[in-house]
This record gives sequence, structure tokens and C-alpha cells, in this order.
Amino acid sequence: MVVRQAVRRAALALGFSLVEQTKIVTAASELARNTLDHGGGGTATIEIVQEARRAGLRLVFEDKGPGIADIELALKDGYTTGPGLGLGLGGARRLSNDFEIASRPGEGTRVAITRWK
Repeated sequence: MVVRQAVRRAALALGFSLVEQTKIVTAASELARNTLDHGGGGTATIEIVQEARRAGLRLVFEDKGPGIADIELALKDGYTTGPGLGLGLGGARRLSNDFEIASRPGEGTRVAITRWK
């Protein structure tokens, strides 16, 4: 809940439309849930980024959990290792303009997304 509220405030500050706000907040919620449920907790970083003539909101979620053995499989809709629907990572990717994921089994996972205005 705290992450969702902070992301919404940042999106509002950037002047995101309601649709853009909903997309970035939904992606943040999914990634925060994954960080807690699968990574055992971690960090979420929210930053406003400027690139040439555009501004965006960049979110980075990191954990030191078990990691993801097969990232491509984890990104497929319907794949899950828990009780969810298996839409979190793939959904977050679709709701973002930029999506990066790095994970190593036994070391944790880092997911960074950016939504541009």
C-alpha cells in the first residue's frame, strides 16, 4: 500500500494522466507483491528521470530472495510458483515503456521499469 501511494504521488507530480497513473501504479503493485511474496522482502526505489525532451518515472525493485531460474518462463502469462494467477511480471512488462530484469538463483532479483510521460 505504501509503494502504491508513493508511486501515485510521483506520477501526479509528473502530470501523468489517470490512465498512465493506473498503469504505473498497477505495475508497481505487482512488482512489490513479487518482492514480498517470492523474494522475502526487499527495496523499492522511485525516481523521476529526465531524458532529452521527456520525463518519466523509474521504479526499481530488488530482493535477496531465491532468484528466478528461468526468466523467460517467469514472464509467460499463467506461470507461477505461488497461489497467484501468474500475471505479475508479464503484466508489469506490458504496463511499462521500459522493462529490465536480472536474477540469479540463490542471489535475488532486480526489476526496473520506466513509464515515460
